[in-house]
Amino acid sequence: MRRFTSPLTRLHLRTLLRRSATNQSHHLPCSQFSLSKTHLFTSSLPHDPFPFSLYCTSFKPFSSQSEDPVKDQEEETIAQSVSSELVKELDAESLSIPERLHLSFSHLTLTPSLILTTLNLSPDAGRTVLGFFKWVKSEESFKLDDEIVSFFVDYFGRRKDFKAANDVLTDSKGVTGSKTFESMIDRLVRAGRPTQAVAFFENMEKDYGLVRDLNSLKLLVSRLCEHGFASYAEKMVKNLANEFFPDEYVCDMLIRGWCVDGKLDEAQRLAGEMYRGGFEIGTAAYNAILDCVCKLCRKKDPFRLQSEAENVLVEMEEKGVPRDVETFNVLITNLCKIRKTEDAMNLFYRMGEWGCSPDETTYLTLIKSLYQAARIGEGDEMIDRMKSAGFGDALNKKAYYELLKILCGIERTDHAMTVFAKMKEDGRKPGLKTYDLLMGKLVAHNRVDKANALYKEAESNGLPVEPKAYMVHPRYAKKKPTSVKKEKKRETLPEKMARKRRKLKKIRLSFVKKPRKMQRRAY
Repeated sequence: MRRFTSPLTRLHLRTLLRRSATNQSHHLPCSQFSLSKTHLFTSSLPHDPFPFSLYCTSFKPFSSQSEDPVKDQEEETIAQSVSSELVKELDAESLSIPERLHLSFSHLTLTPSLILTTLNLSPDAGRTVLGFFKWVKSEESFKLDDEIVSFFVDYFGRRKDFKAANDVLTDSKGVTGSKTFESMIDRLVRAGRPTQAVAFFENMEKDYGLVRDLNSLKLLVSRLCEHGFASYAEKMVKNLANEFFPDEYVCDMLIRGWCVDGKLDEAQRLAGEMYRGGFEIGTAAYNAILDCVCKLCRKKDPFRLQSEAENVLVEMEEKGVPRDVETFNVLITNLCKIRKTEDAMNLFYRMGEWGCSPDETTYLTLIKSLYQAARIGEGDEMIDRMKSAGFGDALNKKAYYELLKILCGIERTDHAMTVFAKMKEDGRKPGLKTYDLLMGKLVAHNRVDKANALYKEAESNGLPVEPKAYMVHPRYAKKKPTSVKKEKKRETLPEKMARKRRKLKKIRLSFVKKPRKMQRRAY
């Protein structure tokens, strides 16, 4: 279990001292209660050596409304302490969660941010969060509302524990509203349970007291269609047509849902039914059909992408449906995915002919495609154009990381360092993944000195970097000098004949007898 340091103890002791000072008329019972609370709260923490009087004048109540970073840090500390109580293992003789929280944290001023932070810090608490909800609901100084209930529903929805979420909704009947409904529907659909989502919508008034109207129907249809459950959405809309007559938004979302599911025939069938029924198909529906056509062409026959997309655009002109920036984003994105960057650039320059201006999605898609095509200079120019157009805020930390990843992937490490410098100039603080990417690529290129400099920079920025063993690519590794063996040179024919003549001459001279020296006679 997580342990907390002495500042948490000091905050609690300050609270106890203030409570004891305001209850001087009942000194003995108050001191006994304070000691019991201190024992429950600090039994596993070290003793605070500082005197209590140091904190009497500096105590301030906890509140999330202030923008003071010190108070925000104190609130996070309190949230951590509550989270530790939720994840603590319970014994058979221990008190229940609401009773323990009431004994240890009855002095707290509950706020929505404090509750949300506690839930985010307690992903492993499980069903004990139900006890936390009961304690929050029982606090007289805090009023439970729709937003707080949505926090708990969202927490149990992330864990796919919809029985616990149902218990929260049942206990909050009369308090829940649109935010709780949105959280429940979103979590059911994302968990792949469209049948339960439709059943929840049908019984929401009777079981939970939620208002069922056209807006809630639109929300459910949009969530189902975004995740590819268009068949459930269409069936529900047709069954409820007498109660809630669908409008153009619902029809466009149904077409979009079939396109997200990749069923172009069903989308065209539904579009035909709507057109014959007197509905006008909007630009959003045609954009979804265009995107579905492009994706199917990319999957089956990329060479037919432009011709098939042109057919959809011609149909839009015949029906009088105008193009918007999303139409061009669909075309540019799909052209870049099949590496037709030049065609995407031509389409980008022609957007003004239809009265459309590029947005941040257009610029980011083209920058990535230009870098991927190793057109570095044009990519830098597109970044400058994006900033001058007023979309510089879209170049956040995540966007810069994706650009750096592309540059490192095409082995343009020097330019990646240049873009990294631009990132810091724009005030985007690099994260741990960015440093890890650049350090790994620099070491792979055998530039260890620059990798070490980045490591020290990340460490100075307070990032929890750890030394890693990166591999140097064999292409950039320094080769050890090896002794080259002298190969015997092949003789030419004249050289070979001359060598044989010399050898034969030596053999011939070895058989010649040397003349004896004449001896002198003595007379």
